[in-house]
Amino acid sequence: MNSIPVLFIDDDIIVIDKPAELLSVPGRGPDKQDSAATRLMAEYSEVHIVHRLDMSTSGLMIFARNKTALKHLHKQFQNRIPKKVYEAVLHGELQPGQGAINLPMRCDWPNRPRQMVCYEHGKKSLTRWQVIERENDSTRVLLFPVTGRSHQLRVHCFALGHPILGDNLYHTPESLSASDRLLLHAKELSLYHPSSSELLNFSCPAPF
Repeated sequence: MNSIPVLFIDDDIIVIDKPAELLSVPGRGPDKQDSAATRLMAEYSEVHIVHRLDMSTSGLMIFARNKTALKHLHKQFQNRIPKKVYEAVLHGELQPGQGAINLPMRCDWPNRPRQMVCYEHGKKSLTRWQVIERENDSTRVLLFPVTGRSHQLRVHCFALGHPILGDNLYHTPESLSASDRLLLHAKELSLYHPSSSELLNFSCPAPF
């Protein structure tokens, strides 16, 4: 079991750079026990899960090291206080330079874990985006999720007509074959320290 890249640690929190294709938390069955959480629990006496990234998404995750910190961080996430920035490479040339995707989402129950856009039963879901560069029929973007639905960024980009390269759930043949991994990375995370209330800003460059 490999150790996890730890970017910051103190008595209250651990911030890591989760590798792509590693579960955030253990799943069901013996073959799904390896995860970011279980690796940290093997190294530290107390680790609590605050939020999750998709298995195929890399980047910043924060864990609590005690129950008081966990309660404080959970409240921040429930109130949408943390600011998250993701970097992704999309299929095709996205125009214009920035915009927003406001499409309600729900689980696609017959095809779980897929999610879907649904105007009748979906929950409000909002993503803002900004183009970094365009080249080779692809577009590198920053994604700013306002809400935090499961698979939100992946579904929204697909619905926009520009799926994330390497996405094995929401794709065209061209976007799937363009990369051997999902080109989605949690690049920046800002929130308040659970003890000091200091505003913390973490950054981790995309590995693609």
